[in-house]
Amino acid sequence: MKTRLKTTLSVLSFTATLGLALAMNSGYAGTRLAATPSNTIVTASSSRQWVWQNPLPQGNTLQDFSLVDTNTGFAVGARGTILKTTDGGNNWEILAGETEDDLYGVSFTDSNIGTVVGNFGAILRTTDAGNHWTIQREGISDVLYGVSFTDANNGTAVGSDGLILRTTNGGTNWIQQTSGTTSFLNDVSFTDTNNGTAVGDNGTILRTTNGGTTWTPQTSDTTNNLNGVSFTDANTGTAVGSNTTILRTTDGGNDWSPQNDPIPSDLHDVVFTDTNTGTAIGPVGLILRTTNGGTNWISQTSGSLQILYGVSFVDANNGIIVGFGGEILTTTDGGSNWIVQTRGTKQTVYGVTFIDSTTGTAVGAFGMILRTTDGGSNWVAQNSGTTNQLNEVVFTDANTGTAVGEGGAILRTTDGGNEWNGQVSGTTNLLFGVSFVDSNTGAAVGAEGTIVKTTDGGNQWQPQISGTTNFLFGVSFADVNTGTAVGFGGTILRTTNGGSSWGPQASGTTVPLRGVDFQDANTGTAVGNSGTILRTTDGDVSFTDANTGTVVGDIGTILRTTGSGPTPTPTPRPTATPRPRPTPRARPTPSV
Repeated sequence: MKTRLKTTLSVLSFTATLGLALAMNSGYAGTRLAATPSNTIVTASSSRQWVWQNPLPQGNTLQDFSLVDTNTGFAVGARGTILKTTDGGNNWEILAGETEDDLYGVSFTDSNIGTVVGNFGAILRTTDAGNHWTIQREGISDVLYGVSFTDANNGTAVGSDGLILRTTNGGTNWIQQTSGTTSFLNDVSFTDTNNGTAVGDNGTILRTTNGGTTWTPQTSDTTNNLNGVSFTDANTGTAVGSNTTILRTTDGGNDWSPQNDPIPSDLHDVVFTDTNTGTAIGPVGLILRTTNGGTNWISQTSGSLQILYGVSFVDANNGIIVGFGGEILTTTDGGSNWIVQTRGTKQTVYGVTFIDSTTGTAVGAFGMILRTTDGGSNWVAQNSGTTNQLNEVVFTDANTGTAVGEGGAILRTTDGGNEWNGQVSGTTNLLFGVSFVDSNTGAAVGAEGTIVKTTDGGNQWQPQISGTTNFLFGVSFADVNTGTAVGFGGTILRTTNGGSSWGPQASGTTVPLRGVDFQDANTGTAVGNSGTILRTTDGDVSFTDANTGTVVGDIGTILRTTGSGPTPTPTPRPTATPRPRPTPRARPTPSV
Protein backbone atom coordinates (compact mmCIF):
# COMPACT_ATOMS: atom_id res chain seq x y z
CA MET A 1 0.00 0.00 0.00
CA LYS A 2 1.33 3.40 -0.96
CA THR A 3 4.86 4.38 -1.87
CA ARG A 4 7.37 2.13 -0.15
CA LEU A 5 10.91 2.42 1.05
CA LYS A 6 13.45 0.85 -1.24
CA THR A 7 16.35 0.59 1.15
CA THR A 8 17.80 -2.17 3.22
CA LEU A 9 16.66 -1.36 6.73
CA SER A 10 19.18 -1.97 9.52
CA VAL A 11 18.78 -2.58 13.21
CA LEU A 12 20.91 -1.06 15.90
CA SER A 13 23.23 -3.22 17.90
CA PHE A 14 26.45 -2.92 19.80
CA THR A 15 28.14 -4.01 16.58
CA ALA A 16 26.15 -2.14 13.97
CA THR A 17 29.27 -0.43 12.82
CA LEU A 18 28.10 2.35 10.57
CA GLY A 19 28.88 4.52 13.49
CA LEU A 20 28.60 2.55 16.69
CA ALA A 21 32.01 2.90 18.24
CA LEU A 22 32.61 1.67 21.75
CA ALA A 23 33.27 4.06 24.60
CA MET A 24 32.71 2.04 27.74
CA ASN A 25 33.18 3.06 31.34
CA SER A 26 34.37 6.49 30.35
CA GLY A 27 33.01 9.81 29.24
CA TYR A 28 36.39 10.70 27.79
CA ALA A 29 36.57 8.69 24.62
CA GLY A 30 34.88 10.43 21.76
CA THR A 31 35.39 8.41 18.64
CA ARG A 32 32.06 7.52 17.16
CA LEU A 33 31.12 8.24 13.57
CA ALA A 34 27.55 8.94 12.60
CA ALA A 35 25.32 6.00 13.16
CA THR A 36 22.93 5.44 10.28
CA PRO A 37 20.22 3.40 11.99
CA SER A 38 17.58 4.52 9.60
CA ASN A 39 14.23 3.20 10.73
CA THR A 40 15.61 1.11 13.54
CA ILE A 41 13.09 -0.86 15.57
CA VAL A 42 12.86 -1.07 19.30
CA THR A 43 10.76 -4.00 20.39
CA ALA A 44 9.03 -4.66 23.68
CA SER A 45 10.81 -7.98 24.05
CA SER A 46 12.53 -8.44 27.38
CA SER A 47 15.82 -9.01 25.54
CA ARG A 48 15.57 -5.66 23.76
CA GLN A 49 15.95 -3.00 26.36
CA TRP A 50 16.49 0.04 24.17
CA VAL A 51 13.99 2.86 24.68
CA TRP A 52 13.24 5.69 22.26
CA GLN A 53 14.18 9.10 23.64
CA ASN A 54 14.08 11.09 20.41
CA PRO A 55 11.97 11.46 18.39
CA LEU A 56 8.87 10.48 20.33
CA PRO A 57 6.89 8.30 20.32
CA GLN A 58 9.48 6.63 18.06
CA GLY A 59 11.45 7.28 14.90
CA ASN A 60 10.88 4.32 12.60
CA THR A 61 9.12 5.18 9.35
CA LEU A 62 5.40 4.42 9.48
CA GLN A 63 3.84 3.12 6.28
CA ASP A 64 0.15 2.63 7.01
CA PHE A 65 -2.57 3.42 9.50
CA SER A 66 -5.98 1.99 10.40
CA LEU A 67 -8.33 4.16 12.44
CA VAL A 68 -11.07 2.09 14.06
CA ASP A 69 -12.98 4.87 15.80
CA THR A 70 -12.27 8.40 16.94
CA ASN A 71 -9.95 7.10 19.67
CA THR A 72 -8.45 3.79 18.59
CA GLY A 73 -5.98 3.28 15.78
CA PHE A 74 -2.97 1.23 14.75
CA ALA A 75 0.11 2.23 12.75
CA VAL A 76 2.71 -0.07 11.18
CA GLY A 77 6.11 0.48 9.65
CA ALA A 78 9.77 -0.35 9.41
CA ARG A 79 11.42 -3.12 11.41
CA GLY A 80 8.18 -4.61 12.61
CA THR A 81 6.98 -1.38 14.21
CA ILE A 82 3.38 -1.47 15.45
CA LEU A 83 1.93 1.49 17.36
CA LYS A 84 -1.41 1.84 19.07
CA THR A 85 -3.37 4.87 20.22
CA THR A 86 -6.52 4.86 22.35
CA ASP A 87 -6.97 8.63 22.61
CA GLY A 88 -7.08 9.81 19.03
CA GLY A 89 -3.32 10.00 18.56
CA ASN A 90 -2.26 12.10 21.52
CA ASN A 91 -0.44 9.18 23.14
CA TRP A 92 1.04 6.02 21.64
CA GLU A 93 2.05 2.58 22.81
CA ILE A 94 4.74 0.57 21.04
CA LEU A 95 3.50 -3.00 20.61
CA ALA A 96 5.56 -6.17 20.28
CA GLY A 97 4.61 -7.64 16.91
CA GLU A 98 6.88 -10.70 17.08
CA THR A 99 8.66 -9.81 13.83
CA GLU A 100 11.33 -7.45 12.56
CA ASP A 101 10.04 -7.57 9.00
CA ASP A 102 9.14 -4.20 7.55
CA LEU A 103 5.37 -3.80 7.68
CA TYR A 104 3.46 -2.00 4.92
CA GLY A 105 -0.27 -2.55 5.41
CA VAL A 106 -2.76 -2.80 8.27
CA SER A 107 -6.52 -3.43 8.46
CA PHE A 108 -8.63 -3.54 11.64
CA THR A 109 -12.33 -4.40 11.58
CA ASP A 110 -12.85 -3.39 15.21
CA SER A 111 -10.69 -2.33 18.14
CA ASN A 112 -9.57 -5.91 18.80
CA ILE A 113 -9.25 -7.75 15.49
CA GLY A 114 -6.65 -6.73 12.96
CA THR A 115 -4.18 -7.96 10.35
CA VAL A 116 -0.80 -6.59 9.34
CA VAL A 117 1.24 -7.45 6.22
CA GLY A 118 4.75 -6.72 5.07
CA ASN A 119 8.13 -7.80 3.83
CA PHE A 120 9.09 -11.45 3.34
CA GLY A 121 5.43 -12.35 2.99
CA ALA A 122 4.68 -11.44 6.59
CA ILE A 123 1.09 -11.66 7.82
CA LEU A 124 0.38 -11.03 11.51
CA ARG A 125 -2.98 -11.30 13.26
CA THR A 126 -4.29 -10.04 16.59
CA THR A 127 -7.65 -10.65 18.27
CA ASP A 128 -6.92 -8.78 21.51
CA ALA A 129 -6.16 -5.22 20.40
CA GLY A 130 -2.52 -5.90 19.67
CA ASN A 131 -1.52 -7.35 23.03
CA HIS A 132 -0.62 -10.59 21.27
CA TRP A 133 0.16 -11.28 17.63
CA THR A 134 0.15 -14.56 15.72
CA ILE A 135 2.43 -14.94 12.73
CA GLN A 136 0.29 -16.51 10.01
CA ARG A 137 2.82 -16.27 7.21
CA GLU A 138 6.50 -15.25 7.06
CA GLY A 139 9.91 -16.08 5.62
CA ILE A 140 8.79 -16.06 1.99
CA SER A 141 10.50 -14.15 -0.82
CA ASP A 142 7.43 -12.12 -1.75
CA VAL A 143 6.33 -8.79 -0.27
CA LEU A 144 2.80 -7.84 0.77
CA TYR A 145 1.97 -4.15 0.46
CA GLY A 146 -1.75 -3.83 1.13
CA VAL A 147 -4.51 -5.61 3.03
CA SER A 148 -8.27 -5.10 3.32
CA PHE A 149 -10.71 -6.90 5.64
CA THR A 150 -14.47 -6.34 5.50
CA ASP A 151 -15.18 -8.38 8.64
CA ALA A 152 -13.29 -10.56 11.09
CA ASN A 153 -13.03 -13.44 8.63
CA ASN A 154 -12.86 -12.14 5.08
CA GLY A 155 -9.75 -10.37 3.88
CA THR A 156 -7.44 -9.91 0.90
CA ALA A 157 -3.73 -9.06 0.76
CA VAL A 158 -1.80 -7.92 -2.33
CA GLY A 159 1.85 -7.53 -3.14
CA SER A 160 4.82 -8.16 -5.38
CA ASP A 161 4.60 -9.76 -8.83
CA GLY A 162 0.80 -9.60 -8.89
CA LEU A 163 0.41 -11.64 -5.71
CA ILE A 164 -3.14 -11.80 -4.28
CA LEU A 165 -3.96 -13.83 -1.17
CA ARG A 166 -7.46 -14.43 0.22
CA THR A 167 -8.76 -15.70 3.55
CA THR A 168 -12.32 -16.49 4.64
CA ASN A 169 -11.42 -17.71 8.11
CA GLY A 170 -9.51 -14.84 9.68
CA GLY A 171 -6.18 -15.89 8.26
CA THR A 172 -6.08 -19.48 9.41
CA ASN A 173 -5.69 -20.26 5.71
CA TRP A 174 -4.51 -17.90 3.01
CA ILE A 175 -5.23 -19.00 -0.56
CA GLN A 176 -3.43 -17.54 -3.55
CA GLN A 177 -5.69 -16.19 -6.27
CA THR A 178 -4.99 -15.66 -9.96
CA SER A 179 -4.41 -11.98 -10.62
CA GLY A 180 -3.43 -12.24 -14.28
CA THR A 181 -0.60 -9.74 -13.83
CA THR A 182 3.03 -9.67 -12.73
CA SER A 183 2.90 -5.98 -11.84
CA PHE A 184 3.40 -5.11 -8.21
CA LEU A 185 0.07 -4.51 -6.47
CA ASN A 186 0.37 -1.71 -3.95
CA ASP A 187 -3.07 -1.40 -2.38
CA VAL A 188 -6.49 -3.05 -2.21
CA SER A 189 -9.94 -1.89 -1.12
CA PHE A 190 -12.98 -4.09 -0.48
CA THR A 191 -16.40 -2.64 0.34
CA ASP A 192 -18.01 -5.99 1.09
CA THR A 193 -17.14 -9.67 0.88
CA ASN A 194 -17.41 -9.76 -2.90
CA ASN A 195 -16.50 -6.38 -4.34
CA GLY A 196 -12.90 -5.25 -4.32
CA THR A 197 -10.31 -3.32 -6.33
CA ALA A 198 -6.52 -3.65 -6.36
CA VAL A 199 -4.12 -1.13 -7.87
CA GLY A 200 -0.44 -1.28 -8.71
CA ASP A 201 2.47 -0.43 -10.94
CA ASN A 202 2.15 0.69 -14.55
CA GLY A 203 -1.43 1.84 -14.02
CA THR A 204 -2.64 -1.63 -13.09
CA ILE A 205 -6.23 -1.84 -11.82
CA LEU A 206 -7.88 -5.18 -11.07
CA ARG A 207 -11.54 -5.70 -10.11
CA THR A 208 -13.44 -8.58 -8.53
CA THR A 209 -17.16 -8.96 -7.82
CA ASN A 210 -16.94 -12.49 -6.44
CA GLY A 211 -14.44 -12.27 -3.63
CA GLY A 212 -11.46 -12.79 -5.89
CA THR A 213 -12.51 -15.99 -7.62
CA THR A 214 -11.88 -13.98 -10.75
CA TRP A 215 -9.97 -10.71 -11.13
CA THR A 216 -10.58 -8.59 -14.21
CA PRO A 217 -8.20 -5.91 -15.46
CA GLN A 218 -9.62 -2.44 -15.95
CA THR A 219 -8.44 0.39 -18.17
CA SER A 220 -6.76 3.20 -16.24
CA ASP A 221 -5.38 5.07 -19.27
CA THR A 222 -2.14 5.67 -17.40
CA THR A 223 1.21 3.93 -17.05
CA ASN A 224 1.97 5.72 -13.79
CA ASN A 225 2.27 3.60 -10.68
CA LEU A 226 -0.90 3.58 -8.60
CA ASN A 227 -0.12 3.60 -4.89
CA GLY A 228 -3.44 3.89 -3.08
CA VAL A 229 -7.13 3.17 -3.62
CA SER A 230 -10.29 3.80 -1.61
CA PHE A 231 -13.89 2.74 -2.35
CA THR A 232 -16.88 3.88 -0.31
CA ASP A 233 -19.34 1.54 -2.02
CA ALA A 234 -19.23 -1.03 -4.80
CA ASN A 235 -19.28 1.65 -7.46
CA THR A 236 -17.52 4.76 -6.16
CA GLY A 237 -13.76 4.84 -5.74
CA THR A 238 -10.58 6.88 -6.14
CA ALA A 239 -7.02 5.79 -6.92
CA VAL A 240 -3.88 7.90 -6.61
CA GLY A 241 -0.30 7.46 -7.77
CA SER A 242 2.87 8.89 -9.17
CA ASN A 243 3.15 12.04 -11.27
CA THR A 244 0.04 13.74 -9.86
CA THR A 245 -2.22 10.84 -10.82
CA ILE A 246 -5.78 10.91 -9.43
CA LEU A 247 -8.40 8.62 -10.98
CA ARG A 248 -12.12 8.46 -10.16
CA THR A 249 -14.87 5.94 -10.94
CA THR A 250 -18.59 5.95 -10.15
CA ASP A 251 -19.44 2.72 -11.96
CA GLY A 252 -17.25 0.13 -10.31
CA GLY A 253 -14.28 0.87 -12.53
CA ASN A 254 -15.82 0.40 -15.95
CA ASP A 255 -14.69 3.96 -16.54
CA TRP A 256 -11.86 5.73 -14.70
CA SER A 257 -11.61 9.49 -15.19
CA PRO A 258 -8.56 11.60 -14.37
CA GLN A 259 -8.90 14.43 -11.88
CA ASN A 260 -6.74 17.51 -11.44
CA ASP A 261 -4.08 17.58 -8.75
CA PRO A 262 -3.44 21.24 -7.85
CA ILE A 263 0.14 20.49 -6.81
CA PRO A 264 2.41 18.46 -9.12
CA SER A 265 3.60 15.61 -6.92
CA ASP A 266 3.47 11.89 -6.34
CA LEU A 267 0.58 10.77 -4.16
CA HIS A 268 1.08 7.88 -1.75
CA ASP A 269 -2.34 7.13 -0.28
CA VAL A 270 -5.99 8.17 -0.34
CA VAL A 271 -9.05 7.63 1.85
CA PHE A 272 -12.72 8.55 1.40
CA THR A 273 -15.31 8.45 4.19
CA ASP A 274 -18.25 9.03 1.83
CA THR A 275 -18.67 9.58 -1.88
CA ASN A 276 -17.67 13.23 -1.59
CA THR A 277 -15.18 13.59 1.24
CA GLY A 278 -11.64 12.37 0.80
CA THR A 279 -7.98 13.03 1.65
CA ALA A 280 -4.84 12.23 -0.35
CA ILE A 281 -1.24 12.53 0.85
CA GLY A 282 2.28 12.67 -0.53
CA PRO A 283 5.85 13.90 0.04
CA VAL A 284 6.97 17.05 1.85
CA GLY A 285 3.90 17.08 4.06
CA LEU A 286 1.49 17.24 1.13
CA ILE A 287 -2.20 16.85 2.08
CA LEU A 288 -5.03 17.30 -0.42
CA ARG A 289 -8.71 17.46 0.53
CA THR A 290 -11.94 17.22 -1.46
CA THR A 291 -15.54 17.62 -0.36
CA ASN A 292 -17.10 17.18 -3.81
CA GLY A 293 -15.86 13.80 -4.91
CA GLY A 294 -12.61 15.12 -6.33
CA THR A 295 -13.99 17.75 -8.66
CA ASN A 296 -11.78 20.08 -6.66
CA TRP A 297 -8.79 19.13 -4.52
CA ILE A 298 -7.56 21.74 -2.05
CA SER A 299 -4.12 21.73 -0.43
CA GLN A 300 -4.16 21.78 3.37
CA THR A 301 -1.47 23.06 5.73
CA SER A 302 0.09 20.02 7.38
CA GLY A 303 2.81 21.63 9.47
CA SER A 304 5.12 18.83 8.34
CA LEU A 305 7.91 18.51 5.79
CA GLN A 306 8.10 14.74 6.04
CA ILE A 307 7.09 12.18 3.42
CA LEU A 308 3.57 11.05 4.27
CA TYR A 309 2.73 7.41 3.51
CA GLY A 310 -0.54 6.38 5.19
CA VAL A 311 -3.87 8.05 5.95
CA SER A 312 -7.06 6.87 7.63
CA PHE A 313 -10.26 8.72 8.53
CA VAL A 314 -13.08 7.28 10.62
CA ASP A 315 -15.52 10.02 9.57
CA ALA A 316 -15.38 13.32 7.72
CA ASN A 317 -13.60 15.05 10.59
CA ASN A 318 -11.34 12.62 12.47
CA GLY A 319 -8.23 11.36 10.75
CA ILE A 320 -4.61 10.39 11.29
CA ILE A 321 -1.66 10.45 8.88
CA VAL A 322 1.69 8.69 9.31
CA GLY A 323 4.98 8.91 7.48
CA PHE A 324 8.74 9.04 7.31
CA GLY A 325 10.73 9.06 10.53
CA GLY A 326 7.70 8.16 12.61
CA GLU A 327 5.79 11.31 11.65
CA ILE A 328 2.22 11.39 13.00
CA LEU A 329 -0.42 14.03 12.21
CA THR A 330 -3.93 14.20 13.65
CA THR A 331 -7.04 16.22 12.87
CA THR A 332 -10.50 16.46 14.40
CA ASP A 333 -11.92 19.03 11.97
CA GLY A 334 -11.45 17.47 8.57
CA GLY A 335 -7.95 18.82 8.15
CA SER A 336 -8.62 22.50 8.71
CA ASN A 337 -6.06 22.04 11.44
CA TRP A 338 -3.43 19.31 11.57
CA ILE A 339 -1.47 18.66 14.75
CA VAL A 340 2.02 17.18 14.50
CA GLN A 341 2.14 14.62 17.31
CA THR A 342 5.79 13.66 16.79
CA ARG A 343 8.05 15.39 19.30
CA GLY A 344 11.77 16.09 19.21
CA THR A 345 14.33 16.93 16.57
CA LYS A 346 14.47 15.21 13.18
CA GLN A 347 18.01 16.34 12.48
CA THR A 348 20.57 13.57 12.20
CA VAL A 349 22.52 13.03 15.43
CA TYR A 350 26.14 12.07 14.78
CA GLY A 351 27.80 11.92 18.20
CA VAL A 352 26.87 11.40 21.82
CA THR A 353 28.76 11.20 25.09
CA PHE A 354 27.73 10.65 28.69
CA ILE A 355 29.94 11.63 31.62
CA ASP A 356 27.75 9.64 34.01
CA SER A 357 24.39 7.89 33.91
CA THR A 358 22.42 11.15 33.80
CA THR A 359 24.52 13.85 32.11
CA GLY A 360 25.07 13.68 28.38
CA THR A 361 25.48 15.71 25.21
CA ALA A 362 24.62 14.89 21.60
CA VAL A 363 25.68 16.71 18.44
CA GLY A 364 24.59 16.57 14.83
CA ALA A 365 23.51 18.23 11.62
CA PHE A 366 23.46 22.01 11.19
CA GLY A 367 25.33 22.67 14.41
CA MET A 368 22.78 20.91 16.60
CA ILE A 369 23.74 20.35 20.23
CA LEU A 370 21.40 18.67 22.72
CA ARG A 371 21.96 18.30 26.46
CA THR A 372 20.35 16.03 29.06
CA THR A 373 20.78 15.93 32.81
CA ASP A 374 18.17 13.25 33.51
CA GLY A 375 19.50 10.29 31.57
CA GLY A 376 17.88 11.39 28.33
CA SER A 377 14.27 11.66 29.44
CA ASN A 378 14.52 15.26 28.30
CA TRP A 379 16.92 16.78 25.77
CA VAL A 380 17.41 20.55 25.66
CA ALA A 381 18.82 22.36 22.63
CA GLN A 382 21.92 24.48 23.16
CA ASN A 383 23.25 27.28 21.00
CA SER A 384 26.35 26.10 19.17
CA GLY A 385 26.90 29.32 17.27
CA THR A 386 27.46 27.41 14.03
CA THR A 387 25.50 25.76 11.26
CA ASN A 388 28.36 23.40 10.48
CA GLN A 389 27.64 19.74 10.91
CA LEU A 390 29.06 18.49 14.22
CA ASN A 391 30.34 14.94 14.04
CA GLU A 392 31.59 14.18 17.53
CA VAL A 393 31.61 15.43 21.09
CA VAL A 394 33.54 14.50 24.24
CA PHE A 395 33.34 15.66 27.85
CA THR A 396 35.96 15.13 30.55
CA ASP A 397 33.64 16.26 33.33
CA ALA A 398 30.10 17.61 33.57
CA ASN A 399 31.21 21.07 32.43
CA THR A 400 34.18 20.71 30.11
CA GLY A 401 33.58 19.45 26.60
CA THR A 402 34.72 19.70 22.99
CA ALA A 403 32.81 19.13 19.75
CA VAL A 404 34.27 18.82 16.24
CA GLY A 405 32.81 18.88 12.76
CA GLU A 406 32.88 20.00 9.17
CA GLY A 407 35.09 22.82 7.97
CA GLY A 408 37.57 22.07 10.74
CA ALA A 409 35.08 23.31 13.34
CA ILE A 410 36.06 22.88 16.98
CA LEU A 411 33.77 24.14 19.75
CA ARG A 412 34.59 24.27 23.46
CA THR A 413 32.48 24.68 26.59
CA THR A 414 33.51 24.95 30.23
CA ASP A 415 30.02 25.45 31.67
CA GLY A 416 28.15 22.37 30.54
CA GLY A 417 27.19 23.84 27.20
CA ASN A 418 25.49 27.02 28.31
CA GLU A 419 28.08 28.70 26.13
CA TRP A 420 30.03 27.16 23.27
CA ASN A 421 33.02 29.02 21.84
CA GLY A 422 34.75 28.37 18.52
CA GLN A 423 38.43 27.49 18.51
CA VAL A 424 41.01 27.79 15.73
CA SER A 425 41.80 24.29 14.54
CA GLY A 426 44.24 25.31 11.82
CA THR A 427 42.44 23.16 9.26
CA THR A 428 39.38 23.37 7.06
CA ASN A 429 39.18 19.62 6.64
CA LEU A 430 36.28 17.68 8.07
CA LEU A 431 36.93 16.54 11.63
CA PHE A 432 35.27 13.26 12.55
CA GLY A 433 36.67 12.19 15.93
CA VAL A 434 37.95 13.73 19.12
CA SER A 435 39.43 12.37 22.36
CA PHE A 436 40.54 14.07 25.56
CA VAL A 437 42.39 12.41 28.46
CA ASP A 438 41.91 15.42 30.74
CA SER A 439 40.55 18.95 30.41
CA ASN A 440 43.69 20.11 28.61
CA THR A 441 45.08 17.29 26.51
CA GLY A 442 43.22 16.10 23.46
CA ALA A 443 43.38 15.22 19.78
CA ALA A 444 41.01 15.42 16.83
CA VAL A 445 41.18 13.54 13.53
CA GLY A 446 39.54 13.93 10.15
CA ALA A 447 39.74 14.03 6.39
CA GLU A 448 42.93 13.49 4.41
CA GLY A 449 44.74 12.04 7.43
CA THR A 450 44.27 15.17 9.51
CA ILE A 451 45.40 15.02 13.15
CA VAL A 452 45.49 18.07 15.41
CA LYS A 453 46.58 18.07 19.06
CA THR A 454 46.14 20.42 22.02
CA THR A 455 47.70 20.50 25.48
CA ASP A 456 45.98 23.65 26.71
CA GLY A 457 42.30 22.92 26.37
CA GLY A 458 42.16 23.98 22.75
CA ASN A 459 43.58 27.49 23.00
CA GLN A 460 46.10 26.21 20.50
CA TRP A 461 45.76 23.25 18.17
CA GLN A 462 48.90 21.95 16.50
CA PRO A 463 48.92 19.78 13.35
CA GLN A 464 50.61 16.40 13.54
CA ILE A 465 51.99 14.24 10.76
CA SER A 466 49.84 11.14 10.36
CA GLY A 467 51.70 9.65 7.41
CA THR A 468 48.45 8.92 5.56
CA THR A 469 45.95 10.72 3.38
CA ASN A 470 43.17 8.31 4.30
CA PHE A 471 40.20 9.74 6.14
CA LEU A 472 40.53 9.17 9.89
CA PHE A 473 37.19 8.59 11.57
CA GLY A 474 38.06 7.89 15.21
CA VAL A 475 40.72 8.49 17.82
CA SER A 476 41.23 7.35 21.40
CA PHE A 477 43.94 8.34 23.85
CA ALA A 478 44.45 6.18 26.94
CA ASP A 479 46.88 8.68 28.49
CA VAL A 480 48.73 11.81 27.38
CA ASN A 481 51.19 9.75 25.34
CA THR A 482 49.38 6.68 24.07
CA GLY A 483 46.78 7.04 21.36
CA THR A 484 45.23 5.20 18.42
CA ALA A 485 43.47 6.54 15.33
CA VAL A 486 41.46 4.53 12.81
CA GLY A 487 40.02 5.25 9.41
CA PHE A 488 39.42 4.44 5.78
CA GLY A 489 40.88 1.31 4.21
CA GLY A 490 41.39 -0.40 7.56
CA THR A 491 43.87 2.24 8.66
CA ILE A 492 45.17 2.02 12.22
CA LEU A 493 47.76 4.51 13.48
CA ARG A 494 49.49 4.37 16.86
CA THR A 495 51.48 6.87 18.91
CA THR A 496 53.32 6.40 22.21
CA ASN A 497 54.77 9.91 22.40
CA GLY A 498 51.71 12.10 22.39
CA GLY A 499 51.52 12.27 18.63
CA SER A 500 55.02 13.50 17.88
CA SER A 501 55.12 10.49 15.63
CA TRP A 502 52.40 8.14 14.40
CA GLY A 503 53.11 4.67 13.04
CA PRO A 504 50.83 2.34 11.07
CA GLN A 505 49.63 -0.94 12.51
CA ALA A 506 48.36 -3.98 10.62
CA SER A 507 44.58 -4.25 10.94
CA GLY A 508 44.11 -7.26 8.68
CA THR A 509 41.18 -5.56 6.94
CA THR A 510 40.55 -3.01 4.22
CA VAL A 511 37.07 -1.96 5.34
CA PRO A 512 36.67 1.53 6.80
CA LEU A 513 37.15 1.53 10.56
CA ARG A 514 34.65 3.93 12.07
CA GLY A 515 35.48 4.09 15.77
CA VAL A 516 38.02 3.07 18.38
CA ASP A 517 38.20 2.99 22.16
CA PHE A 518 41.07 2.11 24.49
CA GLN A 519 40.42 1.42 28.15
CA ASP A 520 44.14 1.49 28.92
CA ALA A 521 47.34 1.66 26.90
CA ASN A 522 47.01 -1.96 25.76
CA THR A 523 43.36 -2.92 25.70
CA GLY A 524 41.21 -1.53 22.90
CA THR A 525 38.49 -2.20 20.37
CA ALA A 526 37.96 -0.85 16.88
CA VAL A 527 34.79 -1.23 14.83
CA GLY A 528 34.01 -0.73 11.17
CA ASN A 529 31.88 -1.52 8.16
CA SER A 530 30.38 -4.95 7.51
CA GLY A 531 30.22 -5.80 11.20
CA THR A 532 33.99 -5.57 11.65
CA ILE A 533 35.22 -5.70 15.25
CA LEU A 534 38.93 -5.71 16.03
CA ARG A 535 40.33 -6.29 19.51
CA THR A 536 43.80 -5.91 20.98
CA THR A 537 45.19 -6.57 24.44
CA ASP A 538 48.70 -5.36 23.60
CA GLY A 539 48.04 -2.18 22.39
CA ASP A 540 29.94 4.79 18.94
CA VAL A 541 27.86 4.13 21.60
CA SER A 542 28.70 5.95 24.78
CA PHE A 543 28.52 3.75 27.88
CA THR A 544 28.96 4.90 31.46
CA ASP A 545 28.89 1.36 32.88
CA ALA A 546 28.33 -2.15 31.60
CA ASN A 547 24.56 -1.69 31.31
CA THR A 548 23.78 1.97 30.67
CA GLY A 549 24.30 3.47 27.24
CA THR A 550 22.97 5.69 24.46
CA VAL A 551 23.10 5.46 20.68
CA VAL A 552 22.27 8.12 18.10
CA GLY A 553 21.64 8.36 14.36
CA ASP A 554 19.49 9.57 11.48
CA ILE A 555 16.20 11.51 11.82
CA GLY A 556 17.18 12.57 15.33
CA THR A 557 17.37 9.01 16.64
CA ILE A 558 18.34 8.74 20.30
CA LEU A 559 17.94 5.37 21.99
CA ARG A 560 18.73 4.58 25.62
CA THR A 561 19.31 1.36 27.51
CA THR A 562 19.70 0.72 31.20
CA GLY A 563 19.29 -3.05 30.96
CA SER A 564 21.78 -5.85 30.69
CA GLY A 565 19.78 -8.07 28.35
CA PRO A 566 21.14 -9.29 25.02
CA THR A 567 21.21 -6.63 22.35
CA PRO A 568 19.69 -6.73 18.89
CA THR A 569 21.95 -8.09 16.19
CA PRO A 570 21.63 -6.99 12.59
CA THR A 571 20.01 -9.64 10.41
CA PRO A 572 21.17 -9.68 6.79
CA ARG A 573 18.18 -9.18 4.52
CA PRO A 574 17.74 -8.76 0.79
CA THR A 575 16.98 -5.29 -0.44
CA ALA A 576 13.29 -4.55 0.01
CA THR A 577 11.34 -4.03 -3.16
CA PRO A 578 9.19 -0.99 -2.26
CA ARG A 579 9.37 2.42 -3.88
CA PRO A 580 12.28 4.77 -3.33
CA ARG A 581 12.24 7.64 -0.88
CA PRO A 582 14.50 10.71 -0.69
CA THR A 583 17.70 9.92 1.17
CA PRO A 584 18.41 12.02 4.26
CA ARG A 585 21.52 14.17 4.15
CA ALA A 586 24.48 11.82 4.20
CA ARG A 587 27.50 12.27 6.37
CA PRO A 588 30.49 13.11 4.15
CA THR A 589 32.67 10.05 3.56
CA PRO A 590 35.14 9.19 0.84
CA SER A 591 34.02 7.15 -2.13
CA VAL A 592 34.82 3.48 -1.96
